[in-house]
Amino acid sequence: MSTVVFVAGAGVITGIGNNVPGCVDALEQGKTGIDTIKYLQTNHRGQLPVAEVKLSNDELAAISGFSPSASRNVMLSMIAAKEALDNSGIKDIPDLRTGFVSATTVAGMDKTEKFFADFLPDHSKGKLRDLRYHECGNITAMVAEKLGIRHYMSTISTACSSSANAIMYGARLIKHNVLDAVIAGGTEALTKFTLNGFNTLMILDEQLCQPFDENRRGLNLGEGAGYLALVSERVAELLKANLYCALTGYCNVNDAYHQTASSPEGDGPYWAMSGALKMSGLQPADIGYINLHGTGTQNNDSSEGTAIKRLFHPRYPKLSSTKSFTGHTLGASAGIEAVFSALAVQRGLIYPNLHLQTPIKEFAFIPESGFSTDPELKNVLSNSVGFGGNCSSLIFSKL
Repeated sequence: MSTVVFVAGAGVITGIGNNVPGCVDALEQGKTGIDTIKYLQTNHRGQLPVAEVKLSNDELAAISGFSPSASRNVMLSMIAAKEALDNSGIKDIPDLRTGFVSATTVAGMDKTEKFFADFLPDHSKGKLRDLRYHECGNITAMVAEKLGIRHYMSTISTACSSSANAIMYGARLIKHNVLDAVIAGGTEALTKFTLNGFNTLMILDEQLCQPFDENRRGLNLGEGAGYLALVSERVAELLKANLYCALTGYCNVNDAYHQTASSPEGDGPYWAMSGALKMSGLQPADIGYINLHGTGTQNNDSSEGTAIKRLFHPRYPKLSSTKSFTGHTLGASAGIEAVFSALAVQRGLIYPNLHLQTPIKEFAFIPESGFSTDPELKNVLSNSVGFGGNCSSLIFSKL
């Protein structure tokens, strides 16, 4: 049984970059990916800013190897997962038991929407094959097949904590000697269903979002994918030069408070962070940076901030929300932010919380306003809070 799980590779595509180097450069330069809608066909174009990946479906197809008629979601998944796999070096090790655990909440909803737009006015129209993307697991299966991963695959869908739970599940498969290596994370493409749903909740910001600002108005949606290549201790010994960090702690809880709101006391995030710390054997003072869930809504930031106050007061680590760069990518957010957190530990990076003007008055901590480096950074905590009270935390530690 492997006692430690290592991060050997990372892959990401978001509104700020099409790969790891592109995203890191944007984070360092303070360049947000949130802008006016270009690719999504919606009546909200020009009104609601989002963080779209800056590539058309034709351009994504050329990179991913899928047809331009495929779901945008499967192409995003393929691009990021392949980068993580290629980056890890595990393909060069023969006879590895390798798995793919991917998260998503909308799957191929973009193709379903197109089908019904054609079908409803005229039942002789619409391509039924577009509906094959609708079930979440089909996205996972298509990418796994293209990557050549056949030992194991699974799909996780637990709202905005989905990717964190996929990473946890991948780590457990390795720890219990079911697999030697797992590509784990998540993917999410913007759809009309998502945009309209969040707009109905009245939590979308018509301006650039301001996570953890006293005057925050709501969130901006985004799209993208993020995956980590997780490996066992045995495989890590063979990949020493490639290793990023170790995944030392994780925890998933459900506070069962509300379908779409977080507990005012911050119970879910507090329990998740506490559980991850307990698994890692670390104390709150050992955490050097927190990648906040930080959506920019009144409820979320207040709840998460209260949980951080309960756990870390009076000594707070540096913290920020990278959703001010990528928007809220829902099922992919925890995977994208896990990539950013693993890179933070490996390279000693502290990311800025863009657009912060007035810190929340009830909290003693202030998110980082600028990019910085910290060679002494040893442990990074990444939080994810999902609808239905599903909350997860991951801890990445320096080797």
